[in-house]
Amino acid sequence: MERLIGHRPDHVVVIGGGVAGLATALRLAPLPVTLLAKADLGLEAATAWAQGGIAAAIGEDDQPEFHAVDTLSAGVGLCDPLVARRVTAAAPAAIDWLAGLDAPFDRDTEGRVALGLEAAHSRRRIVHAGGDATGRAVLETLAKAVRACPSIHLMEGVRATALLRDTNGVVTGIAGVSASGAVVLPARAVVLATGGLGGLYASTTNPLGAVGSGLALAARAGAVLRDMEFVQFHPTAIAAGADPMPLATEALRGEGAILVNDRGERFMADVPGRELAPRDVVARAIFAEIAAGRSVVLDARLERIEQRFPGVVALCRANGIDPVHQPIPVRPAAHYHMGGIEVDAAGRSSLDRLWACGEVASTGLHGANRLASNSLLEALAYAEWIAADIAGRAAGGRDGVADAAPAPSAFRSEIRTLMDRRVGVVREAAGLDAAVRRLDALASDGNDDMALVALMVASQALKREESRGGHFRADFPLTATIAVHSRTALDDTLAFAEGLREAPFVRRVA
Repeated sequence: MERLIGHRPDHVVVIGGGVAGLATALRLAPLPVTLLAKADLGLEAATAWAQGGIAAAIGEDDQPEFHAVDTLSAGVGLCDPLVARRVTAAAPAAIDWLAGLDAPFDRDTEGRVALGLEAAHSRRRIVHAGGDATGRAVLETLAKAVRACPSIHLMEGVRATALLRDTNGVVTGIAGVSASGAVVLPARAVVLATGGLGGLYASTTNPLGAVGSGLALAARAGAVLRDMEFVQFHPTAIAAGADPMPLATEALRGEGAILVNDRGERFMADVPGRELAPRDVVARAIFAEIAAGRSVVLDARLERIEQRFPGVVALCRANGIDPVHQPIPVRPAAHYHMGGIEVDAAGRSSLDRLWACGEVASTGLHGANRLASNSLLEALAYAEWIAADIAGRAAGGRDGVADAAPAPSAFRSEIRTLMDRRVGVVREAAGLDAAVRRLDALASDGNDDMALVALMVASQALKREESRGGHFRADFPLTATIAVHSRTALDDTLAFAEGLREAPFVRRVA
């Protein structure tokens, strides 16, 4: 392996070109940072596709405590109350920090930051930029700052393949590949900011490269992962045949758009919250309509929709739909992963000198069902806390070795179809058991990260015999009285799957 020019062992390596990675790199200044992005900065980051915004209690009628209560309610018992209060309290300062970097937030006629409403929020607290282009606007703001920051060494086109570890299991850097071949980057600390796993599903709003690569890196090194079964399905992906599926932002429903089936029925009318019920509730309601043979549309023929939601209008028209004059066909699609690498209040994983930030991390904020627009906020808040923690620790400098690099999956199409059918919006034991067995076979050579990450999701979903938030079991439809996190490591998952090879499937009754 070669050592890349510009990188030194005293650097912090940050992996990921989305808001979590960029914000962490900037917060680490003036410590030297090597920032890795597997494509040109921003091209494969889900941040750029975020239409919703950033939740922040900055309105005159709002308080961080109200925001925390909404977060805890959406998380169905699995949010950490201390984390929820800490993150929501950090939101106003995070917005100020971005504004200081010239983020182009939408403002009202008096120059104040304009605030929108989204599902399960009790107040208008969603900060937007460019209407429904918040993710891209924030990403461009951060990318400009990163390129101008002298302490950040940016390496685009480098894909991390393994974590370096010393004989004590301490993380000492990363191994990867670039266009010129294999590389090794020793480091004082490593921060994973690699995003989620929506690309494991055939129906997804995520970039297709979002297949849990950071989860695989951490799992192969022995890290503890938490709540892997909790996948949020966005209710209103645009059903127009695109892959990945474009998104009709939740903010449309916040401004009055309604859901209607092909019989003209507003099927959410009698549900508490109607179209602004929590995402899991809306997603299951749409799924039930589709399963019954009915199609669903989002009637978003709102006043000035072209000016207020230019991104959605453009996406619709690119797919042959004119939302100004016709409803938008929609269906649920994998959108966000609430689980991830278990981290503490400083973003530290169970492995020494490995931190995680953003969707790849399980911080305790999202619980079983992420509250809309809390994801960008979480990344911004933890970026600051991770940077402070790393800065307060002495540099390492030990050598380490890496596991063999995994190969690209030869079963991508099969895995995506399997996850949609067996580990999707509605799950049940027989389908999950079949998914675990097949994914175990696909992952048998230990060299397929997609199969391994999908196996961890399916295994934990089979083990959780209740319905809670984004995890719904048709055979266990009730929510358990006590909310319990699930934790696993790669060895645990492989042992569970191995046990199923010998045991006949026995359906248990809830």
